[in-house]
Amino acid sequence: MLCTFIFGIVDFSRAIYDAAVIRNLSGEGSSLASRGTTLSDTIAIVVADAGLDLNMAANGCVIVSSVIPTNNATTFTITSQATSTPCWSANSHFGCIPPPSTCTGQTRTLPPQVGTVIFTNPNYTGYITEVFYNFTPITPIGAFLKNSHLLPTQLYAATYM
Repeated sequence: MLCTFIFGIVDFSRAIYDAAVIRNLSGEGSSLASRGTTLSDTIAIVVADAGLDLNMAANGCVIVSSVIPTNNATTFTITSQATSTPCWSANSHFGCIPPPSTCTGQTRTLPPQVGTVIFTNPNYTGYITEVFYNFTPITPIGAFLKNSHLLPTQLYAATYM
């Protein structure tokens, strides 16, 4: 019974840790892009910074978008977008599906959780970094918890700057 409890704690702890790491990676990506780093260089840095803890090349996807607001504060136009390779069909929560060329120039509505925080200035160019990660438990109990939907199968974080 104690081993079952410990194995469950191990995988829950890893999921919490991985979620914190991808949250930090998404913030780093938006910060880099807003300071003038190209979108493709931003992705390369974010993937490299994930290091060995999160094998982003095999289990993750990074999408960085450059956006400008439209006439109101709830819609925006994507001016450019880049994705990591391969990006195992992770769909952007902003309505775009890789490859990036399918999204450029399209007007999108902000997801409800974003609100109008970054789009109040019509001359503002914003950057959105989304990080997806397929979580894999390392214990048999974690695999059972994942199959019973008590552990996440995919982690997601986005930062808007």
